[in-house]
Amino acid sequence: MGVKTTLPSYELGFYALAVTCAVVYSGSGIFEASRDSANRKAFRDGIKPGWHYFGRKMDAADFEWVMWFTSFRNVIIFALSGHVLFAKICSMTVPQHRAVVYMLYGVLAVLGSMGLVYLMIVLSHCLVLYSVALAKQKWLCYVAGLCCLASFKLEPFSSWQSGFVTGAFDLQDVLFYGGCGFTIMRCMSFALESSKRKEGIYSIFDLLKYNFYLPFFFFGPVMTFDQFHAQVSTRELRRKDDEMRNIRVHALLHVGAVIAVDIFFHFFYILTLPSDLKFMNRLSDWSLAGLAYSNLVYDWVKAAVMFGVTNTIARLDHLDPPQPPKCITMLYVFAETHFDRGINDWLCKYVYDHIGENHDNIIKELIATIATFAVTTLWLGPCEIVYIWSVFNCFGLNFELWVQKFFQWEPFAKLEAKMSAAMSRRIRAAFGAVNFWAIVLYNILALNSLEFALLVTKRLLLTGFPVSTLSIWFITYCGVQLIKERERILAIEEEKGDKAKAE
Repeated sequence: MGVKTTLPSYELGFYALAVTCAVVYSGSGIFEASRDSANRKAFRDGIKPGWHYFGRKMDAADFEWVMWFTSFRNVIIFALSGHVLFAKICSMTVPQHRAVVYMLYGVLAVLGSMGLVYLMIVLSHCLVLYSVALAKQKWLCYVAGLCCLASFKLEPFSSWQSGFVTGAFDLQDVLFYGGCGFTIMRCMSFALESSKRKEGIYSIFDLLKYNFYLPFFFFGPVMTFDQFHAQVSTRELRRKDDEMRNIRVHALLHVGAVIAVDIFFHFFYILTLPSDLKFMNRLSDWSLAGLAYSNLVYDWVKAAVMFGVTNTIARLDHLDPPQPPKCITMLYVFAETHFDRGINDWLCKYVYDHIGENHDNIIKELIATIATFAVTTLWLGPCEIVYIWSVFNCFGLNFELWVQKFFQWEPFAKLEAKMSAAMSRRIRAAFGAVNFWAIVLYNILALNSLEFALLVTKRLLLTGFPVSTLSIWFITYCGVQLIKERERILAIEEEKGDKAKAE
């Protein structure tokens, strides 16, 4: 049944009302729990004094978020502002050499923030993978790239390399492993694209221009080399209609998101509360479900803001970077679940799509997902919780295909053909609601803790059955229907746009 299947407006209105009431009810429970736990000794490390305007303490459990927008805020603004300034001057005077200016500024910024030894480590890995690229053998590019990545993710190689970098500041480890990890992924993209080139090979200068583009260097996202090289080599710099207006709007939205998250953390301690499982047992099933879901939403907001800032800079540089991750609120299938679209695009191009092809064969899909999550596990850093996360998400992605194939059998296909399009959409949404919570539970164990994920699972499926289980499933079904309605509207608008272009 098509994505354009519509439902009665009164039915959609009821779904929207049900979801709104459920969110308010769940949120009120989290708010009360946050208010009652503000002075608990167990939460002393996570809850700190906040803005005096609100007269409340603030959830400060995510040290990266706190550091980005407090002690390192001015440094980040200074570095990115300098990049924008030099990039603008260069694009107005010598646009054909703008990639060189980007590279030089990036090298100087990395040198000034992390030191000469760190820069030499990064350059040595670039040189190794460039040498491998000269052989034009894909398998060798994969082996060498994954070995280099493993050297930053596995002990004792990781500690040995980081030990060369002197100094001690709060984000040093984040910058070290972030810059090195993204460097390897970029170098692998360069090597793989070079191996596909029929005549000649890209120069090491092309690799350095690609790797040391400052907005992407430490935190991504990853643009594949072919896209970056094609865009940065364009000499005629022209903007689309209303492009600058869109850039300003997105910049303001990111600033608004940062302020909104800070305000939110004064009233909802969603990151600190799960650290005390005894206190969690006091919450209602609805509040616990809302807490698990809000942790995923926050991680999406964090990724959207981080990548949104760098993407805004990239758009000012006339690049078309990877889009921010799709909002977790709009997901109900594993195939679209990711928090870093750059890494997702990289994995799809070089691993998942390369092995799985059209993703219609069960065996090929199984091999493709295992390979993809093996690389993802290495990228995230092998440990017990990452292994568990990878296994569950790999299973979820394959299970979707198995269920799809199962219901494509002739008896089920005939049964669905006899149904109305609206009824088919309702049944699919019911299955989508189950899948939605599988996505939440499979990812919350990595974003928060395995113990918290097990507690939520137990409360929703065992102790909360049947009342909480079925009621939360129904509300999720309502939410999935609203997502499907949005997809229907977007599909119609896209079709109209295609027709207008054709005319």
